[in-house]
Amino acid sequence: MQQDHRSIIMPPPLKRGDVVALAATARKVSPQELEATVALLGSMGLEVLIPQGLYSKCNQLAGTDSHRAGLLQQLLDDGEVKAILCCRGGYGTVRIIDRLDFATFQKRPKWVVGYSDVTVLHSHIHSHCGVATMHGVMPINIEATTSLSDPAVATLCNALFERRFAVEAAQHPLNRNGVAEGVLVGGNLSILYSLCGSPSAIDTRGKILFIEDLDEYLYHIDRMMQNLKRNGMLEGLAGLVVGAMSDMHDNAIPYGKTAEEIVREAVDGYGYPVAFGLPCGHIGTDNQALILGAHCRLSVDVATLLTNQD
Repeated sequence: MQQDHRSIIMPPPLKRGDVVALAATARKVSPQELEATVALLGSMGLEVLIPQGLYSKCNQLAGTDSHRAGLLQQLLDDGEVKAILCCRGGYGTVRIIDRLDFATFQKRPKWVVGYSDVTVLHSHIHSHCGVATMHGVMPINIEATTSLSDPAVATLCNALFERRFAVEAAQHPLNRNGVAEGVLVGGNLSILYSLCGSPSAIDTRGKILFIEDLDEYLYHIDRMMQNLKRNGMLEGLAGLVVGAMSDMHDNAIPYGKTAEEIVREAVDGYGYPVAFGLPCGHIGTDNQALILGAHCRLSVDVATLLTNQD
């Protein structure tokens, strides 16, 4: 079902003293990996909830599927929790998405924050709840040396407390200039590809699609883009914005195109603006925050500017 931006629910902005919770929906985490995040969130005036069982382990995962789903369900339903920060990605969120009940969350929306594997939550919540979520830095990326002035943290603060963001990128030779407005959707390309045909897939018609990815073979980037194209996810866009395509791989016989060139070729037959090089994705504390579900304006010319208009 296509979402009109006026029907998207924006969770309330955070204020000092609010409770934010840490969640592990995919790979396991340790207390040591979260120490810097707890301190940083405290310096923002936020109270951090570390739920019991957060550090559970089941091979690579942060506990069994039922455990991870149960922990996240508690946080979704807890009226005191105003934001849920997913600790890390990896793999595993798709294994629990169909176990979750979003009825209470939809009545009392709160920010769900993360990227990479958390794209499963972004997409499912957008499609089924019509609630905005936040694509941004995760606790696993925060270190003792990370400060409030680092781009990922500064933009996350602005988005959480003010519900505003503006992301700029320098001119890129593959850009297609133009101006567009629409609801911002998307996230990790591999996850969006894996959700095609499932109840969590997003309707991209009339929207600005954001994609980014990490650690993929170039031919697989092409496979994913062709799949999105065949599923009609590229045809009716208002615009396309591409974040970091980090640590790509090639075969002994080169594929012959960069990840960005592969993406550009997949949308050559369409006329909407396309922008590359947004500082969003798998780039640590340079990963600037985006509000997925926000009504945005995309301007691609000498430079790119993507900003929410709500």
